[in-house]
Formats: sequence, C-alpha cells, structure tokens
Amino acid sequence: MTDQTGFRILLADDHELLRDTLLFYIRSQSDMSVKTASNLDEARRIWLEERTFDLVLLDLRMPGMNGLSGLEAALSDGVRVAIISGVATRSVVEEAMQLGAAGFLSKTTPARALIQAINFMAMGETYVSPEFLGDRKADSGHPLANRLSNREFQVLERICNGLSDKEIARDLELQVPTVKLHAKMLFRKLNVSSRTQAAVIAKNEGLF
Repeated sequence: MTDQTGFRILLADDHELLRDTLLFYIRSQSDMSVKTASNLDEARRIWLEERTFDLVLLDLRMPGMNGLSGLEAALSDGVRVAIISGVATRSVVEEAMQLGAAGFLSKTTPARALIQAINFMAMGETYVSPEFLGDRKADSGHPLANRLSNREFQVLERICNGLSDKEIARDLELQVPTVKLHAKMLFRKLNVSSRTQAAVIAKNEGLF
C-alpha cells in the first residue's frame, strides 16, 4: 500500500549501496520526495539551499559527523533531523535525543517499519528503534524492574513517557491487544489498576 504523505526527505550516508537500498525502499513504498548526499558537508549545503525538508536522516558514522557534532550542526541550522546507524550504544542514542534529534533509526529496520518511522518523525513525533533501547532493563538493576519482563518494562517506560497504547504498539512493533495484555500484567505485578497509578509508582521509585 502506497503512503500518501508527500514528505520531503534528505538522506545522507556515505555507503553508496546502503544509501541506494534505503532510497529504493522509501521510493517504492511511499510517495515521499527524497534527495541524497554522501557526507555531512554535502547534506548541509543542500538543506541550507533548499530549506524545504520535512526530515533529514544523517548516518552517524559518515564523514563530517564527528560523533554527534553533525547532529548539533544540523539542529543549529533549524533542521528537523534524525540519526540512522547500524550500531549504537544506548548512551549515544539517549544523548542524541536529549540534544533534540527527531529520532534514532536502525539500518536493520524492515522496509515497512522504516517507512512508518520516517512518516512518524516527519509529522513532528519522535522515534527510536526498539533494538537501541532493548538493554535498558538489564542495565537498570532496579528491584522494581526485576519484577517485570522485558516487554512489561518497555511498556511501562512508554506509559511513563505519555504514549498511548497505539503509539506503544507502533514503537515496539506489536499489536495493540498485545500491548494491553502486557499492561494488564504489569498492573497486576505493581498492584495498580490504571496507567496513571503505574506511572506514579515508577516515578516515585526512581525507575525512570
């Protein structure tokens, strides 16, 4: 099914094969208008000249990026920008989001999910690929976290961030009924009956 958003996207990646593959995915499954660049300097020249992009995707490790300096440069130019990468630590992902990135997208994201994520970010929302957040529970060492499954923990974290069941399902690539089931289970473990009560407990316990 073709998406009808008409968003304008700038994709910057120095790996030609990967860039062309992503370009094919986007063009074949949506009506987005896409331009490409092979390094940060070229990308910056394009967005400063045109200033009409709904979203700029920057490869984390391409020439000119220097860690997250490229992201900061794009943000200083008033560009809505997301990072795309094959691998990244959670700390880098969190730093990018704190700086103001629209999202952090994995290069291994399936084509359909890729289009949905780009649409989501171009519409003004934020998105982080689930695999970049998957180790958060293991890292926390919090006794409350130890009572929850990984999925329950992920659902609770997104409840605390104000996401709806539909948004959580999209973020975790689950069905809405599955999200509701995980929420029901974590409510039972926390001995609460609502999303608000669950969020209050998590916040009070310093879980997030």
